[in-house]
Amino acid sequence: MTATNPKVDAYIERTPQWRDALVALRRIVLDCGLREELKWGVPCYAVASGNVVLIHVFKAYCALLFFKGALLADRNGILIQQTRNVQAARQIRFSTAGEVGLLNSVVRAYVLEAMAVEAAGLQVAFKAAPDPVPEELQRRLVADPDLARAFGALTPGRQRGYVLHFTAPKQARTREARVEKCLPRILAGKGLEDE
Repeated sequence: MTATNPKVDAYIERTPQWRDALVALRRIVLDCGLREELKWGVPCYAVASGNVVLIHVFKAYCALLFFKGALLADRNGILIQQTRNVQAARQIRFSTAGEVGLLNSVVRAYVLEAMAVEAAGLQVAFKAAPDPVPEELQRRLVADPDLARAFGALTPGRQRGYVLHFTAPKQARTREARVEKCLPRILAGKGLEDE
């Protein structure tokens, strides 16, 4: 088992509802030889070439998220695509620590396969066509060069996050309000979910 990270220890202590499941998942991924870090506020496990999996919790479940899960064979049919907009990542969800124990060898096999995918340098083929920028945002980008520069400087994922957020409402008034509310974040170079 590789070394544990004290920041992850603290994260697990702060999540009593999922503590046993997190400890079990942590043991599996560390036994596979992954390096443990705390990224984006959650336990993240990596090899030299990049991130492989992370562990995160929700109200109804905890999950092991595979960064390149779309490339895994999923022989057991347990990988879940969080939303229709997620292209690469896939999760295995658990509602109890007992489920982690029952799937121990299966989870281990998925982690080892994900490590091999990362070591081989495989990449997920993302959609070629970007999502269209909504009219409400496009007008603001044309009118404000500083905003256009700031939006253009965001990573493609952050840009896409904003575009999806802005296009979700049916009413133009709501879309405009969302754009207006997010302008300071965009100008600050932050994504929709960044702190």
